Amino acid sequence: LSILLSLLVPAHTTRSPDCGGILTPSGLRYLAEVSKPHAESVLRHDLMAPPAPDPSPISPSRNQITSVKVDKFSLTLIPDTGMRLSIEVDLGIASAPSTTKEMRLSILADLHVEMNPEGNLELVTSDCKPTLEEVQSTEEMDSKPSGPDVDKQINVEKICLEVSKLLLFPNERLMSLAAPFPITPSCQIQYLPLAAPMYSEQGIIISLQTTFQVAGTVIPLPVSPVPFSMPEPASSSPSHLILAFSEHFYSSLFSALEEAGALNVSLLSSLTTATLAERISQLGSLFQEDLPVVLQAVTRSSPHVVLEEDKAIVKLFLTAQIGAGSSLFQSFLSVNVDVTARLHLSVADTRMIISVAAIENIELSLAASDVGPVLAALLEELFLPTIREEVPAQINVVLRQGVFLPHIASFTYTDVNITIHKDYVLIPCNLQLEAK
Repeated sequence: LSILLSLLVPAHTTRSPDCGGILTPSGLRYLAEVSKPHAESVLRHDLMAPPAPDPSPISPSRNQITSVKVDKFSLTLIPDTGMRLSIEVDLGIASAPSTTKEMRLSILADLHVEMNPEGNLELVTSDCKPTLEEVQSTEEMDSKPSGPDVDKQINVEKICLEVSKLLLFPNERLMSLAAPFPITPSCQIQYLPLAAPMYSEQGIIISLQTTFQVAGTVIPLPVSPVPFSMPEPASSSPSHLILAFSEHFYSSLFSALEEAGALNVSLLSSLTTATLAERISQLGSLFQEDLPVVLQAVTRSSPHVVLEEDKAIVKLFLTAQIGAGSSLFQSFLSVNVDVTARLHLSVADTRMIISVAAIENIELSLAASDVGPVLAALLEELFLPTIREEVPAQINVVLRQGVFLPHIASFTYTDVNITIHKDYVLIPCNLQLEAK
């Protein structure tokens, strides 16, 4: 049993979340607000479909819906359960050339999000109650409303079967949450829901696990030493959505970029072999002509990101081969370069823009030399300016497209506020429906 358990533990820990989001009550209200015109359009299409042509012109006209107006459309949170959709629709119905009725169609539906066998989130209707009542009529007061005929015309059961289609985030859009997004030409990111969302008073909580693909293959990442859980806000947030990313998420991102070779950089120094030979005498015998000096830096171990209050730091561990020649590179020094740099985070549309903002520390140490011993102070004097300037610039070129945040199609993020805490980053933001 202990052997079985030891086999299960790693499998379980790799399935722990490293990021997630909370859709707040105000976010639900916004989704209801933008879904109202959509719902009216769907209902108008379904309810006002033209009737079959009547072969007998002298037969009495059947009920015909002449207008559909959604008066109320709300989406509220039910903690521990799901969401409640409440819709009130005003219908204008003509039952004869000079007779019109006003009817009120009310729909009350309970919805929740499940995880289907394919691992996608799916919106499910658990309960739906439609009611239809007459509001006003131009007929005589003592006449009876033709309820059953209207019921036939409206087909309230069909509306309940498809009630989730009245919302602007149907299942096709929910599936887009788990779509793979490019970071670099060979590296992709994908957010996979780990379970059905939970419902608390603060909102709908979704836990996600990030996977990265390099050249089409999912790469194994270091297991998070501490399982991540969504930090719930202490009080109700005015933002529509709160995204959270763990320290492990950022380290995994840089590890994926390292695996893709995106952090390997070639740096052109302002030095040449002739100017360098003035400081390192043995170099003069290696090169007969004056050539530009190049630093080819590759990662020697995985980068590491550390999150502290109001501060994000990346530690890069590089080995730089220093040499000369453009067509045929000839290395004469190998230097270990450890860079500690501040990260700057921002959001544009649905992407997190990460950039190396300022280098806090660089350590150089000689790894190998074909030109004899070189003092650390001389290495720093000769190569530190190039490394300090060029390493952040070239990594920022790789990162400038940004990293797609978890999002559903057709919505973008506005009013973003990023706060960096110890071990995690919090991104409260508002949703905005993109104009078609």
